[in-house]
Amino acid sequence: MQAWIMLGAAGLFEIVWAIGLKYSDGFTKTVPSTITIIAMLISMWLLAQAARELPIGTAYAVWTGIGAVGAALLGIMLFHESANVVRLGCIALIVVGIVGLKFSTPA
Repeated sequence: MQAWIMLGAAGLFEIVWAIGLKYSDGFTKTVPSTITIIAMLISMWLLAQAARELPIGTAYAVWTGIGAVGAALLGIMLFHESANVVRLGCIALIVVGIVGLKFSTPA
């Protein structure tokens, strides 16, 4: 269970750095760039720790899935990106995939 908690935290830090990329303006703004790089390092470290116990394919897919869903939803909320039915449906499919991987993977 500890590995899944670390993987969830890694996914949350992935969301931070993905959104940070937007705020860093191509790494031209110091504070957002620094936060983004630190979040990247923490996210990767947590993923590496989780992958010690979980299959790498599962860990990587869940990590990227959490990041993709979080970044897409925050993009809608913070940057007024499209929230059409097809886009939201595809985000929901990613969530279904993440849940499916969680419940089909021992550990």
